[in-house]
Amino acid sequence: MIVDCAVYRKGVRKEGTLRVEDALDEARDDPEAFVWIGLFEPTPSEFFAVRREFGLHDLAVEDAVKAHQRPKLEVYGDDLFVVLKTARYVDVFETVEFAEIQLFVGHDYVVSVRHGQGSALAELRKTLECDQEHLAHGPMAVLHAVVDRVVDDYEPVIAGLDNDIREIEVDVFAQERSLRLDPTQRIFKLKREVLDFHRHTKPLVEALGRLQTSVRPMCPVPLREYFRDVQDHLLRVVAEIENFRDLLSDALHANLAQVSVRQNDDMRKISAYVAIGAVPTVVGAIYGMNFENMPELGWRIGYPMTLVLCAVVCVILYRSFKKAGWL
Repeated sequence: MIVDCAVYRKGVRKEGTLRVEDALDEARDDPEAFVWIGLFEPTPSEFFAVRREFGLHDLAVEDAVKAHQRPKLEVYGDDLFVVLKTARYVDVFETVEFAEIQLFVGHDYVVSVRHGQGSALAELRKTLECDQEHLAHGPMAVLHAVVDRVVDDYEPVIAGLDNDIREIEVDVFAQERSLRLDPTQRIFKLKREVLDFHRHTKPLVEALGRLQTSVRPMCPVPLREYFRDVQDHLLRVVAEIENFRDLLSDALHANLAQVSVRQNDDMRKISAYVAIGAVPTVVGAIYGMNFENMPELGWRIGYPMTLVLCAVVCVILYRSFKKAGWL
C-alpha cells in the first residue's frame, strides 16, 4: 500500500494530498521539485501503477516485488536502484531479524519500498522534513538519510551480540559447570546469526563506494562527504561483525579444549579411584577362595591386620594421587 506521497520544493513539503500521477506531474513541471512516494509491501498490481508512472526498469521492479535481495546498488541509465537490509536484535531469542528497504532514485523522484517491520520510514520522513537545508539537495538527500538510518540501526544489534558473546566467554571458562550448561549449542546459534548479519551488511560497503565514484554526477558535492561518513560508520560495523565471528570461532575451539581437559580430568579421577579400590578387591578375592592352608587364618590378629593393611595402602595411594593432581 502507499504509505505517503508528497512533493518537495527546495526542501519544503507542499501542502495537500496528491495522487501518484498528479504528484509526478507537479514535480516534473518544476525543476527544483521532486516527489517521494513510500510503499509498504505492495502487491504486484499496486506496484504496477507506480512502475507505469515512473517508468521503472523491469529488472528492478521484479526485485522490488519479490524482495529477499542482497544489499546492492544498480544503475539503470540515470536512475538508481538500491537495496538495503535493516536489522533488529531480539535479545530474548538471541536472533537478528532482517527486513528490506528498496529505493528507486531518479533526478525528480524517490520511490521507497519497505518489506518487513524493521526501520520504519515515517519518523525519518518527519525528521528529514525539519531539516529543509539538507532535503533541498533532492532525491539523493533522501537516499543518504535512509542509508544513514539503516546503518545507525545496526548499532543496537552490535551491542546485543557483544553482550551475548561476553556471556559465552564467561560460560566457556567457568570453573564449574554441568553438561546442561554446555555453551556449544549457543555458540553455534550465535555464530549463524553473526554470519547472516555479515552477509547482509558487507555488500553495502561496495554500494556506498560506488555512490562516491561511478555515480558521482548524480550526487551533489555537499552530500559526498555525508555518504563517505556513512561508509566509514558501516566499515566499523563490518569490522565489529568480523571480530565477533573470530571471537565465536575462538570460543568454540576453547570450549572444545575445555571439554577435552575435563574429560581427561574425569578419566584420571576414575583411574585413581579404581586403583584405590583394587587393593581391598584383590585382598577380598584372595581370602574368598576358601583355602584351608593359609597361614594368616591361624592368627588371632590376622583379620584386623588385613583390614589395617588395606586401609594403609588405600590411604597411601590416595595421598599419592592427590599430590599428583589426579584427585
